[in-house]
Parts: sequence; structure tokens; C-alpha cells
Amino acid sequence: MQGKGVVKFFAILLAVVCLYQLSFTWVAHKVKNDAKVFAKGDSAKYNAYMDSISTQPVYPILKHDYQYVEQRELALGLDLEGGMSVTMQISLNELVKKLSNNNSDPVFNQALVNAQADTKNSTTDYITLFVDEYEKLNPNGKLAAIFSTKDNQDHLKFNATNVEVQSYLKDEAGTAVKQSYTILHARIDQFGVTNANIQLQKGTDRVLIELPGEKDPERVRKLLSGTAKLEFYKTYDNQQVYQLLSNINGLIAAKIKTSKKDTVLADSKKLLASKDTAAQAKGALALLNKVQKSNSKDTSKLNNKAQFADQYPLFTVLKPLVYQGQNGQTQLGKGPVVGNADVKDTAKVDQYLRSADIKSVIPQSMKFLWSVKPIDKTKTYELYAIKLSGADNGPVLIGDYVTDAHNDVDQKGNPEVIMVMNSDGAEKWSAVTTEASADPNNKQSIAIVLDDNVYSAPVVENPIPGGVSSISGHFTTDEAKDLANVLKAGRLPAPAHIVTESVVGPSLGQQAIHAGFISNLVGLLVVMIFMIAYYNRAGTVAVAAVLVNIFFLMGVLTSLGAVLTMPGVAGIVLTFGLSVDANVLIYERVREELALGKSLRISINDGFKHALSSILDSNISTFLTGLILYVFGTGTIQGFAITLMIGIVTSLFCSLLISRLIFEYMLEKGWDIKFSNPWSSHTFKNANYAFVKNRFKYYIFSGSFILLGIISMTTRGFNYGVDFVGGRTYTVRFDNTNVGVEDIRKIVDKSFGAGSEVKTFGADKFSITTKYLIDDTARSADTKVQDALIKALNTAPQTHITKANIVGSQKVGSTIAVGLKKSAVLTVIFAILIISTYIFVRFRKWQFSLGAMVATAHDALMVLSFFSIFKDVLPFSLDIDQSFIAAILTVIGYSINDTVVVFDRIREFLSLHHAKTDDPKTVINDAINNTLSRTIITALTVLMILLVLFIFGGDVIRGFSFALLIGVCFGTYSSICVATPVIIDFGKKDLR
Repeated sequence: MQGKGVVKFFAILLAVVCLYQLSFTWVAHKVKNDAKVFAKGDSAKYNAYMDSISTQPVYPILKHDYQYVEQRELALGLDLEGGMSVTMQISLNELVKKLSNNNSDPVFNQALVNAQADTKNSTTDYITLFVDEYEKLNPNGKLAAIFSTKDNQDHLKFNATNVEVQSYLKDEAGTAVKQSYTILHARIDQFGVTNANIQLQKGTDRVLIELPGEKDPERVRKLLSGTAKLEFYKTYDNQQVYQLLSNINGLIAAKIKTSKKDTVLADSKKLLASKDTAAQAKGALALLNKVQKSNSKDTSKLNNKAQFADQYPLFTVLKPLVYQGQNGQTQLGKGPVVGNADVKDTAKVDQYLRSADIKSVIPQSMKFLWSVKPIDKTKTYELYAIKLSGADNGPVLIGDYVTDAHNDVDQKGNPEVIMVMNSDGAEKWSAVTTEASADPNNKQSIAIVLDDNVYSAPVVENPIPGGVSSISGHFTTDEAKDLANVLKAGRLPAPAHIVTESVVGPSLGQQAIHAGFISNLVGLLVVMIFMIAYYNRAGTVAVAAVLVNIFFLMGVLTSLGAVLTMPGVAGIVLTFGLSVDANVLIYERVREELALGKSLRISINDGFKHALSSILDSNISTFLTGLILYVFGTGTIQGFAITLMIGIVTSLFCSLLISRLIFEYMLEKGWDIKFSNPWSSHTFKNANYAFVKNRFKYYIFSGSFILLGIISMTTRGFNYGVDFVGGRTYTVRFDNTNVGVEDIRKIVDKSFGAGSEVKTFGADKFSITTKYLIDDTARSADTKVQDALIKALNTAPQTHITKANIVGSQKVGSTIAVGLKKSAVLTVIFAILIISTYIFVRFRKWQFSLGAMVATAHDALMVLSFFSIFKDVLPFSLDIDQSFIAAILTVIGYSINDTVVVFDRIREFLSLHHAKTDDPKTVINDAINNTLSRTIITALTVLMILLVLFIFGGDVIRGFSFALLIGVCFGTYSSICVATPVIIDFGKKDLR
């Protein structure tokens, strides 16, 4: 083996990196377990413990604090940890109204209404729909008359065509979506959710937000649906505010001291008044003595930290901006920042400053606001002193005056932001900046505030006439872009509405974690036992390679900051099976070489060499499937795709290089390496099945099943999940187990009307889907439906129904559902085309590409037919949802993987048997039989893995794993009985 030293070096390096990355997860889990032991079920104690440890060193070797460790642990998705997933849709309808200055033209407003209605049944973007509707209603109408103003002449002329207006509106819509993303991202950052995931969905007006661990859906809805409020404020200087903060600190300290004394005196009085023993009286005297000690000036024995906290309670959590000057005197920092605090302490600071007695001493013209982001990469936030202006104590300017903003670079090459205001805003801004820069020795700052968070507070150096301002600071390019988007948010208020929502209860998440762990463990054991039983000592090498592969896979996932979801767990389990595939290809080749009488060393060397082409082709095609899933999927589908792609890379490394190193070591030691046991040594060795001759039987079987499936699809349809039809789905558990589906359906239909769907979900839960109020965009609609469902179930006349508990929920708007259907179909078609193109490039004959295309389309149609024909027959749900699309694409990847291996052997046999006397049909049939052992062994391995996943994986992924299960069966069948016959019947003499 060439390059053995290089392989060893990279293997050791990767192992060290993975061990380092995974160590953060182990340390973080240990800290959390310690907190649970300390809290004993008390959530307040648990949170207090975690807050106290956040900045303390917890890593035993490298002394990293808990904040550092927590940021690097393996993140769990919603379905494993519980939490909330939300898709926000930016209201472009309201944006267009705003850009027209709320134009009252009836044709314009009717076009808006029609376009909004069209979005429910179309995937065309809203702006295009609006322009089309306007031109239908008014063929000669000019949109420029509605949208062109003196403030946007740089972007839209008064004589612009409708096409130019449409382009302008699309640009503004894209900007509004980006602004909304920036604002939502900032709100989530302030929300304090660990491992939050916020994604701007490319090409759409939607933002996906995932909040693992969040248990208050109403708070999330309120946070995300609020309208952005951009304001500009004058500020106080730290030197003006420090004395006030010092006085406030004294008031708080006195209040705490008094409170402690009152508590101690009250406790002592209770003890003295009791009728208990003298020992309790002694305890009361000890308490009184404690009060006396607290009044004593002799505090030398008191703990320094405790003493400081007693004396400076505010400054314990809010670090004032003071520093030691060169003369040894305490100096006050300048600027609008008056202190900073760790994120865990900001709530305490707010509690102090907002208490009634403290608010009474704070001037009415002053308020305190936090920075939107922490300092650099810490968890420390800055507190600003904001000056309120005018009779209403408000800002000096609001964001509606801003007409444009963009990031740029100044003369020194540093990022800056250029802000442009309209004529009214320019006049006011000139007056404000003139006043702020009037004193050359005391330039004032203006704070830019969005949603009560300070984004920037630049110093005003000079008056700014004309309304064009340059804002500089210690910005990165990305921060400058974000600030520009924030400034434009005031001009383009496009409200964001929740169109999809999924809530996973923590109990359901715990069940998913347990099910995933069990399925992984059992799946791994099944693979290990089978490989050792079938391949003898060589099987142990495969097992070692699989174990190393799992270690590398988890380490890489952690280092990339990937979020592990339940489909991700499925990807790991599937990786077990796929990683075995490469070993099976190699081992079958080695057995062939040994059968030719070659030595063990040469057979192993030739086995690896001859199997390489099939391994690479099959894995690259599967990797392409994962890549398509990642590009077109969202949320959990992307998690599955990432796991699959990383798993393929690590599997190749372990199967081709790590296992080869192990074999080299065994050969050097002179070990006896066997590649079979007596019972498995001749399996499929002399197989001679007439696959080619019987191909028309396969055509008839597949054609009949697909035809029956198409009839079922058009007449009976599918059990569409909420992803595809829109609606709200609730996972409900009852306190008793004597509840039936029909009982629940009657109750739900009575409350919400006919059309609701009720299904069992596991052994003790039910899935209830309803379209009730699905088009109601009000924030209260979600609560209204959930409350109505709980009330209906808990007050039902059936006496055997006891308390109903909602443990999970999901909401999908009809617009999303329509778009998802089209996107799913296009994704599957695109996957088939991409992989077929790869096959054409690799095999240089269009017949192979056609065979692959037909086989993959065949597998997708077979699975769809099965899900339609048997939708109400099996004891578990066969829903068509996003996870099902992931399953279909995975089946396509597996089918191509299998097909490519068969094609590779056919190509090899055709090149060996090239004489004109050789019948291609005979050659191809021999090739199929020759690789039959590998095909069946790989299929059995993957099927065993999926069967374990189906049995132990839990309710959350049962339909998903079942789709994979039958898909692998169809994929294995099609690679032999469909793809190959297509090559023969379309190849004719060209295959010679």
C-alpha cells in the first residue's frame, strides 16, 4: 500500500480533532448532570446553578469556561430536544401598499387583493402576480404614476415602464426580506435560545426559525410578529450618569440591608415566641447576633466578594465604565455607554432599574437600553443612557424618514454606512446634528435604536445638511450591511406573519432521543454480528472500520456545528449500512481473486483495486442525492442530507484506507485472514438465474403495479401530511388508554366541522389535523384553535375520555403547502436528471443513462403507488410529508448506488467479451449473476438496519423509515430487473 505513512498521519490527526470536538459535548453533559443533581427537580435552582457556572472553568485540562464549552457541544434539533420551529412570511402585499403611499386607486387596490388570493394556488412570486393582475384590470395603466416619487427618482423615473416598475418592486421586496431577516435574527439573539437556527430561504419571502428547548410558544409568537420600530435618540454621557448610578446603587444596597435585617428579626421573633426547646431560643439569639455583626465596622473576616456584593449590588452585575488614570485617580469613561454586563446578569440589572422606588429617582427624560449584540465574541452587553426629547419624551427622529441606506468604505478603507433621508427628514436631521456637534469639546452621540435595542451610537462630528449621512465605527463588512438593513427597515415596514409552526413537547423529544439511541445501538449490533458471521475474520475488520467511521462522523458533525435531528439519526443508521457496502464490494472481489488461486496478499491488493471504480461511482451518485436534498430541502431534511454526505465521505475514508491499513498490519503479523465461514463460502457462487430472459415478466409486474398505483393516486389519493395540505396538527395524549379514533373524530368534527383528520400516533397518542381558521393570520388564532381543541376534548360527553394533553403541534399555511408540492416534484425530477447525467459521463453510452433514469423513476413511482394503495390498510400512518420526500430521494440515491455497481460489472464483462460471437444478452446476464452476491448481501444489510430503525426508531420517523424500507426493496429489484433490461432493449448491437 503506497502512502501508508500519509494515511496514518491523517487518520491520527482526524482522530485527535474529533476527540477534541466531542470532548466539549461530554464536558457540557457532565455540567448539566451536576446541575440536575444539585437542583433535585427545582428549575429555579437549576437555572441559578447554570448561571453561576457560565463563566467558571469547567474543562479539566484546557480550563475553558462553560460558555465556551456550551457553544461547541453537539446541538440537538427540535425533534430531539423539544422546542419550536416557525416559518415567517414577509407580507409583500403590505409592502407594496407602503411603497405606493397607500394609494387609493380602486384598480390598484383590487389588483392587490387578487394577487393575494392568487398566492394560495400559485408558486409565482407576489410582485409578478400583482403586476399581471393590474395589467389585466387596466391594460393601459402606468404603474410609475403610483410608485414614482421625488424621493425615489434615483431608482424609478416618472416615465418608467411597467416592466421597470416590476423590477424596482422586486428589488425592494428582496431588500425587505433581507431587512426582516436581520431584524428577526437580532430578536432571536436577544431571546437567549441556545443553538437557534435562523435561515433565509433563498428565492422566497420566507425566514425559517428553529428554537430548540423553547417551551413558551405564545412568547415566541409575540416576539416574532411584532412590527419593527426604528428610532433615533440623543444620548447622555457616562460622566453625566455615573453619579446617578452610584446613588441608585446606594439605594439598592440600603434596601437589601434593611430587607435582610427585617428577615432576620422576624425569624428570631418567631423562634423566641415558639414553645420549643431552649436550643431554638439559642438559635434566635444567634440570629440577633448576626444582625449586630452586620452593623459592626469590623468586616475584616467577611468574604471580599460577599462584602462587595453587599456594598455594591448594582455594580456587582453592571460593570461601570471607570478606569485608573496615570495619576492614580479614578477616571470616568466618555460616551453614551454607562456600563456592561454578562448576558446572565442583564435581567438582574433591568430588575433593579425598573423597580418602582428606583424609577422615581431616574429623570423622566432618561431611559436605559442594551446593545443589540454582545461585545466582540463575548456574552457581555453594553448599557446605553438614552435622552428622551420633546413633550412626549420620544425620539428626535423616526425611521420613516430614511429613504435609503447602504454599506460602503471610507477613505481609509474601513466599512461605513451611508444613510439617505427624504426632504422632511433631512431638515430635521440637520437641526439635530447641528445641536449635537455645537460644542467642539463635547461632541454628542446619536443612538440608532430598533425594537428598543441600540445598534450603533456614532458621535456627530459636524452638522449634516442634505440628509446624506456617513456612519462610521468599529464595523465589520457584515455588521455594516446589517446596520444598513436596519436603517432601511423604518422605510419599508413589511410585517412578517407566521405561516408554519411546529411545537415539539419535551416529553416527545425525550422519547425520540431514547428511540434514536436504541435504534443506533441495535442497528450497529446487527451489522457487526452479520459481518462477522458472513465474512469471518475479515468481517471484524469491517466492524472496526464501521466503529471508526461512527467516531469520525460524530466528530465532524460536532466540529461543523451541525444540528442533530431525528432524520439525522436516520442518516447515521443508514450510513451504517452504506459503509458496509464498500467493504462488501471489496470482500467479494477478494473472494473472486482467491478463487483464481492468487495468494492472500495479492488477492487483497487486487480486490481493493478492482472494487475502487464501483465504490467511487456508487458513493458519488449517493452523495449527489444528498447534495440535492441539502440545496432544496429545509430544516430536518437538510440535517439528514448533511449527515448522509459526511457519512459517505467518512465511510470512503474508513473502508478504503483505514481497513486497508488494518489488513496490511494483519499481513505483516502473519495472521490467517479468512473472508468467509464454511456456510457462507459458496453463497451465490454458481448463480445462473435467467434475469435477461425473464425481463418481460418484470416489465409486466412493474407496469401493472405502477398502473394500479396511478389509478389509486387519481381516485383515492394519498394521506397528505399537514406539510402538503395546510392546517394545524396536534399530537395529543390522554390520561387513560380507552380512547378510540372514532370517539375523537366525532368530537373534533362537531367543534371544527367535517374534514378534520384523526389518526393514531404510536401506542398512546393521537394525531389530530384540522384546517379550522388556517387562513386567519391573527396571532391569537393559534391559541384560539388550541384552546378550542382542548376544551372540546376535555368536556366531551363520553365519560371514558379523561384529560387530554397536547405534547406537540405543527401549523402550515396553504401557501406553503402549494409551494411544497411543486418544489417536491421538481426536486425529484432534478435529482433523476442530475444522476442520469453523471451516469452518462461515467459510462459514455446513453443506454446506461437511460437505464438509470428509468430505474430511478420506477422506484419513485413504486413507492408512491405503495403509499397510495395501502394508505388505509397498514396499522401505522403512510403520510406524504417533507420527511417522505427525503426518503424518496434517499431511495433514488440507494437505487443508483446499487445500479451503478451492476452497470460497472456489465461494462467490465462487455469489455472482456468483445468478440462478435459473444451475445451481449448472455454477457450481461453473466455479469448480473456474478455481482449477485454483493447485491443481495448489501441489500440484506441495509434492510436489517432499516428494519431496526422501523421497529425501534419511534413514531416520529416510522413512516420515513418504512418508505426507505420498501424503497430499498424496489431499488434492489430495479437495478437487476429494470435498469439492465432497458440497456439491452435500447442497446441492440451497439453494446458489442
